[in-house]
Amino acid sequence: MSNWTDRIVGDRMAVDREFNERVLDSEFSNQEWGLIMTAVEFEIEHADDPDRARIVADTESLPQMLPELEKVQQGMGPGGPGAQGSRDSGTGVLDAIRGALGMGGGDDAERLDAAERLVDEYADALQRRLEAEGKWDEVRESYER
Repeated sequence: MSNWTDRIVGDRMAVDREFNERVLDSEFSNQEWGLIMTAVEFEIEHADDPDRARIVADTESLPQMLPELEKVQQGMGPGGPGAQGSRDSGTGVLDAIRGALGMGGGDDAERLDAAERLVDEYADALQRRLEAEGKWDEVRESYER
């Protein structure tokens, strides 16, 4: 199945460039988006059925990426990278206690949902490009092998 991804490297790069504007309009920085994409695998669902086949994102690893996104976000506070890290807001311990009690995590769930939605948009854009370039059937068939 990995052979199919080798066939679309150039298309991925083109979609990355085209999708950059969408990322800029999102709540994620380019660096955060890069981390998100490292946690995502793309698959073709129903590859054997040309009418139902579509690219989908496996986002199972995204929850493990959230702490890394938090680190990136903290490093981008006022004053540039690392500025916030030198000032402790004092909420870290409280956040840890809330999390342990199951009282926190609302922001994490919202960011996870936002990341999943953006990744799904990317998968749709990638499939549209492959279809527009006349490559979709070839890619879909190579996924089946």
